[in-house]
Amino acid sequence: MTETELLLESLSLMAIGMGIVFGFLLMLVGILRGMSAFALKIAPAEPHPAAAPAALHTAGSEPDDLVAVITAAVARYRRHH
Repeated sequence: MTETELLLESLSLMAIGMGIVFGFLLMLVGILRGMSAFALKIAPAEPHPAAAPAALHTAGSEPDDLVAVITAAVARYRRHH
C-alpha cells in the first residue's frame, strides 16, 4: 500500500470512529432527556410554598432588646479595634 492509500484508509477509519462516538452521544442525550421527561410525568415537582412576607419594621419599632444587643456589639468592636 502506498502512503496515500494508508492516509485515506486512516481518515476513513477516523471518520467511522468519530461518527460512532457522535451517534452514541446523541443517543445518550436523547435517552437522558426522555428519562427526565418520564420522571417529571411520574412525580411532578412539588410547588414551593409561598413564603409569608416579613413584617416591616418602621423606624423606632425595634424591640429594646435588639437595640441593646446591637449597641453592645458595636461598643465591644470599637474597644478591640
